[in-house]
Amino acid sequence: MQQKSETPKGRRSPKLKRMGLHERAAARMRTMIIRGELPPGSQTQETRLSKELGVSRTPLREAMKVLAAEGLIELRPNRSPRIADIAVDGISELFEALAGIERLAAELAAARATERDLARLRTLQTRMEGHHRNGKLDDYFAINGEIHSTIVRMARNTPLREAHDTLISRAERARYLALGADRRWTNSVDEHADILAALEARDGESAGRLLGAHVRRTGTALLEVLAASKPKRTAA
Repeated sequence: MQQKSETPKGRRSPKLKRMGLHERAAARMRTMIIRGELPPGSQTQETRLSKELGVSRTPLREAMKVLAAEGLIELRPNRSPRIADIAVDGISELFEALAGIERLAAELAAARATERDLARLRTLQTRMEGHHRNGKLDDYFAINGEIHSTIVRMARNTPLREAHDTLISRAERARYLALGADRRWTNSVDEHADILAALEARDGESAGRLLGAHVRRTGTALLEVLAASKPKRTAA
């Protein structure tokens, strides 16, 4: 009797396991890049990263290809990959597009959100405010992003959500850097409270206007941070 060629129950095939490894490595490296643990312009060190991430070089290199496609890493022939700089060109356009998408999402969400959706947003807002009070920027940033994604999902418009997913992945590192500015961090908390209030009131026009302006201000704050970080030229 011919035996079937199957992967034993409860075990992943080597191929699936390998895919899982490089996806997990990419996720961890993405977080490290966003949070500045792998700073812009720095060269990647395969030996150190392999050890830190607990993967061999093969899945690590596959992970780098994923991140290169996202614009976070630059792959260079015969040289070590480097962490991409944050490109100032295009930031205004990126946040302009995000602002438009999230404004429309908020307008739709005000009409389409369920009471359960709004309760979820209130819970996230409370948690975010707690992280702000305790000075936990990483936790704050994670919840902040979840709030934005939740509002977009509440719009219940698949093409809108897909467009947002594509753009937000390009903006994550920029958003983290902008929120790191003390003034922007505090203002962001207050703005989120106003957005939530408008959604709860089912005021789509106000919710959209507030969220669109909120996203644009984040883009402006980022440009200010980048401008301040540029080395000043001295007179010859």
